[in-house]
Amino acid sequence: MPDAAAPLTPGVGALAALLLVIAISVWIGTAAQRRIEGGSFLSGYFLGNRGLGVWALALTATVQSGGTFMGFPSLVYTHGWIVALWIASYMVVPIMSFGVLGKRFAILSRRTGAITVPELFRQRFESPVAGTVASICIILSLSIMMAAQFKAGAVVMKIAWPGNGALALADNAAAEINTAYYVGLAIFSVTVIGYTLIGGFLASVWTDLFQSVLMLFGVMLLLVLAIPAAGGMQAATLKAVASTGPSFASGPGYGRDFLPLGLAISFFTFWAFSNLGSPAGMVRWMACRDMATMRRSIFVLAIYNLLIYLPLIAICIAGRAILPDLKHSDEVIPRLAILLTRDLPGGSFWAGLVLAAPFGAVMATVSTYLVVISSGLVHDIYQRLINPQATERQLRGLTYSVTIFVGALAIAANIWPVKYLQALVVFSGSSAAAAFVVPGLMTAYWRRATAAGVTAAMLLGTATVFALFALGWTLPDPMIGQDTSFRPYFLLQLDPILWGMAVSAIAGVSVSYLTRPPSRQCLAKVFDGAIPTQPTPHSSLVHS
Repeated sequence: MPDAAAPLTPGVGALAALLLVIAISVWIGTAAQRRIEGGSFLSGYFLGNRGLGVWALALTATVQSGGTFMGFPSLVYTHGWIVALWIASYMVVPIMSFGVLGKRFAILSRRTGAITVPELFRQRFESPVAGTVASICIILSLSIMMAAQFKAGAVVMKIAWPGNGALALADNAAAEINTAYYVGLAIFSVTVIGYTLIGGFLASVWTDLFQSVLMLFGVMLLLVLAIPAAGGMQAATLKAVASTGPSFASGPGYGRDFLPLGLAISFFTFWAFSNLGSPAGMVRWMACRDMATMRRSIFVLAIYNLLIYLPLIAICIAGRAILPDLKHSDEVIPRLAILLTRDLPGGSFWAGLVLAAPFGAVMATVSTYLVVISSGLVHDIYQRLINPQATERQLRGLTYSVTIFVGALAIAANIWPVKYLQALVVFSGSSAAAAFVVPGLMTAYWRRATAAGVTAAMLLGTATVFALFALGWTLPDPMIGQDTSFRPYFLLQLDPILWGMAVSAIAGVSVSYLTRPPSRQCLAKVFDGAIPTQPTPHSSLVHS
């Protein structure tokens, strides 16, 4: 077993690997810019001219982020094998998202000509209000997530800095601030804003594809190094049980009371539904090449998730045996990467490639959010509500300006780093799911759904999540969930995402039945693909 007591710090090779990944990402952005030229600027920049193939659609629809290599491994290190059940819903995410909403969104976006999610809502219900509310919900939830991701990108660069002692994200904002943090923030910001400006949506997709492959490489490298170093999975589990207790192998979870039944149900459903309601994912469904591409990408994405998450569980169980007494559990992957590659030829370079995986995931997330937020501000608000006659040159200039402005705001928010990184990610994912899962299903499948119904579903679902987080902020620690002061109130021990979706569903259905049904012409265009030439009895349109 490697000597875990020896001091661990990344070498120069780790920083070199990270800079190599940055250079490749910029080159990909340049290549994407050449591909989107020649057609409509808005369709090319915001939707890649609807040309995503199987691999681009599948691997860029993953929901990996910095938390995949730090937050999730920290849970496995702390709570043991039970986390495999918590994360099991990830195996059904492709079916949930692609199979339930992806195909319908791709069809409806083509029938309506929509290039953004708010525009799809607006066209589906012939309602500027529904489109505007969708834009506001998207901008709000993604802005919170993006501010947190800028911090994650800066801290990962700081971790890779030669001689740096910290190997994890921290909730202590003061501990984050030093020269390496600010250098990391500057390099990360210039890189991700730069290649997003150059290549737009397609640059985001292609770099995401590259970084997904890089992440798979990092996981496989650690897997083949960690299990032998721990003496095999049986020996690793026995060592972990000896130092923590039998619940490490059998549940319900070691340490903090993290898993009452209600929260276990919440965990299982959270990932699947937060992915289903992600506005960034919805845009990618609308950009797929055709339905055959959509079906094949479900299979590819399911296999990819298996190859990422099951090995990560094994790696972190082995990590508990190799590094039994970590003070900060989210250090487990960076420490294992440095420790296990130390004796390989070019050791710190290989460690850098492993560390580049979360860095790349963060860059891909931020790039996607920049494009989605810019499209909401430029296309859905400026062009639709302020200047419908805007020329393509005006829209292009405004898009670049907005992208830089939004990026600058995220940088400013991290001059003094935001706290509660992982909690903010959960909050943002919960509010997005509460806002868009039910309205998305109503939009795709229910003819009787009305503009007032989906608007009420978005507003009340979001308000419910915000209210439960506000309540949790002010009440004493219930000793469940994350150990942070920015926590929600777990009503009946259920996560706010479930309450938000429940309220959204009740509001959407009730208000739809209380308001006038959509017009016959609109339903025929959206669901049947054509405007009818003969009048159709009203009753045949509202029951489906």
